[in-house]
Amino acid sequence: MAGERILICDDGRENREFIIEYIMQPNQFEPLVARNGLEAMEILRQQSVDLVLLDLQMPKMGGLEVLDAMKAEEIDVPVVLMTFHGSEEIAVEVYRKGVRDYVKKPFSVEEMTEVITRALSEVRLRREKEALTERLLAANSEMNQRIRELNMLYQVGKSVTSLTKLDDLLPRILRAAVDITGSEAGSLFLVQNDTLIARAIKSPQDPQIYAVNQPQKNRFAQKALETGRPFVLSRAEIDAIVADGDRPYAVLVTPMVIGQSRIIGVLLVSNYSTESRPFRKQDAAMLSALSDYAAIAIENATNFAELSRYRLSASNITADRIDAILVSLQLTGYDINVADPTALLNALTQRIENLMKTLQAKGALIQPLLSDGLIAAFNMESTNVMQILEIVQQLKEVSDVPYRMAVHTGTIVVRGDSLRMVEMAGAALNELLHMHQHTQPN
Repeated sequence: MAGERILICDDGRENREFIIEYIMQPNQFEPLVARNGLEAMEILRQQSVDLVLLDLQMPKMGGLEVLDAMKAEEIDVPVVLMTFHGSEEIAVEVYRKGVRDYVKKPFSVEEMTEVITRALSEVRLRREKEALTERLLAANSEMNQRIRELNMLYQVGKSVTSLTKLDDLLPRILRAAVDITGSEAGSLFLVQNDTLIARAIKSPQDPQIYAVNQPQKNRFAQKALETGRPFVLSRAEIDAIVADGDRPYAVLVTPMVIGQSRIIGVLLVSNYSTESRPFRKQDAAMLSALSDYAAIAIENATNFAELSRYRLSASNITADRIDAILVSLQLTGYDINVADPTALLNALTQRIENLMKTLQAKGALIQPLLSDGLIAAFNMESTNVMQILEIVQQLKEVSDVPYRMAVHTGTIVVRGDSLRMVEMAGAALNELLHMHQHTQPN
């Protein structure tokens, strides 16, 4: 025990000096001194005190009056009473007023030390309990905040991956990035021929997000493109990179990556006002997870645009047209309430990859669909419906997550190792894209 602040309230100078010299100093307590009850109350109102050693009989304000005043002002500090009177009547009265213990004068060093030790043990236990309660409340609040952020990220991710036009998709992605990080400004860049092209921007003072299409040099985005890693910069770090001009106070940047290493773009958010907060580690995790969703959505939108072009130009598709049985599949029933946003995306990716390997081993051509689904195409000339049903049954042994599935016939075009849907009925195409109609549970 050391460092606790103990108030000695006693009108006897010799008694105060004895307690300080032989008990406070050897045990490294911090002593505060009051010569009467009035002085004691002034100290208790102004300073933090761990324990009060209170004399019963003092001028101006006695010990019992101090106890009454502490109760009236809700000053919750443990009290040890010092008195020449050790009667049962006094003991009952002072305990009723909140005294933890009392010691009769004259007392020895050992007696007073033992009483102080008992009283401070209760203080420490109470403080530990209060600290633990505060930590639990803080942890619960943080967990609830993480769940809210993850739910928002999940809804945003599903929203952006459902869009098929880049002009609609890219501003929506930047809006999501600004919202989930609480940023004042932001930019979305796509990589074209090793050049960063700004496709969506938001300035600090303007609530609107604008679609653009122009090359733009940005040192922070270029760094993310070169390193392939997300990063956060403070004002001091920004000043070391940009010496002049209108510089932000905080920057958060993350690349948008397909597969293991193909960077297709960069997401950048920033804060400019002096009142803005720096970006947290959680902000970086949220933006990184969003960038994964965004990369998938951009890739899907690009593929969808190519699909539309194939429909308009018969010369692009006649050479490799194949009649096929199409199996569309989407994972369902997974828990989005996880602490790490990236963990969910990684888990979904792993399960989709396992299903893809199984289907590829059976001769299927695979096209990933959104962030948690796929389309598998089987050549109708070499595969019949019964074989497809057997393959579908085997998928249950691979996936530990429930999924929805639908089987159709259609026409595909194969180019290299990629799969493109070409001719399908409108209802079937909608079903493959959204998995809302005519699906059957696992």
